[in-house]
Amino acid sequence: MPSPKPANPEGELLVGGQALIEGVMMRSPGAYGIAVRRPDGTLALQRGKVPSLASRYPVFKLPVLRGIGVLFQSLAIGIRALNFSAEQAIAAATPEESATADAADTAKDRSGWAVAGSMAAGLGLGAVVFLLLPLWLTQLAERHVFGPLSGLGFNLLDGGLRAVFFLAYLYGISRLRDIHRVFMYHGAEHKVVFNYERQLPLTVDNARVQSRLHPRCGTSFLLFVLLVSILVFALIPKAAPFLVKFGGRLLLVPVIAGLSYEVLRLTARRRAAPLFAALVFPGLMLQKITTQEPADDMLEVAIVALEEALREDGLLPEAPPAPAAAPRQAAAVYAGAAVPT
Repeated sequence: MPSPKPANPEGELLVGGQALIEGVMMRSPGAYGIAVRRPDGTLALQRGKVPSLASRYPVFKLPVLRGIGVLFQSLAIGIRALNFSAEQAIAAATPEESATADAADTAKDRSGWAVAGSMAAGLGLGAVVFLLLPLWLTQLAERHVFGPLSGLGFNLLDGGLRAVFFLAYLYGISRLRDIHRVFMYHGAEHKVVFNYERQLPLTVDNARVQSRLHPRCGTSFLLFVLLVSILVFALIPKAAPFLVKFGGRLLLVPVIAGLSYEVLRLTARRRAAPLFAALVFPGLMLQKITTQEPADDMLEVAIVALEEALREDGLLPEAPPAPAAAPRQAAAVYAGAAVPT
């Protein structure tokens, strides 16, 4: 099929996505599309509109604030997408219970609570491991190992510990089989985004040869967060009580996210320049952990997810009705699309 053309000449900051449980969520400027591979080979699809925060609330057009808005909107859509993929996994795992509408609703409620609980636990654990623990260890090291540190030295040690914990976390989860498959879908998402940005027809053959390392990846964003946090946390007086330092770090997280978003935009647009290429390089190397080479059927899922987003956004014509004897791998089941608010 012909490839849809990016809405701007460079194709920058137009589409992106997220790996799911046996699936991919793709974003276009005004819509999202989800495709999840079921155990029987069919695809469960969902799509919906994504309202523009900047058009509804002009304050989100401002630098830094627009990054905060994008972060929270992406989190909301990402949670919905994870919830949808979890629903498909639970429904497939309990086919005898899924025969009735009540059972399907029960499975949906279970997956919703499971994802919400996992997200809450993950955020709490992240605050402890990446904010509280490094700060506590830095203060212990200052007291018992290094002696009094300058403000810069304190924040460099604190930031270095956060980076070590982050790398150890990524490496640890990458050893898990289920997470490894998610990272393969992450690679598929990147390859299909590159396929689209280069204005090639959206096919498995074209996507397969693309790089799985993308400069706008969330992994690179998190690396920028680590670096920016060292500078921003320096605003908190070193002599402040421990709880004030920790609370200040929590309150400054949205500001750090907004600043990191601006850095990511800048480096992605100008990555050909040597300075910006050097800034992008560490994030690309980190993606060697968080993305893996995908199988062809994973690329198919990512392509379908992107096509769904583009169709919902009016950037791609609707697909013609499938023939009665459609191939098994092309079969799809639509679930109700949830429209974010």
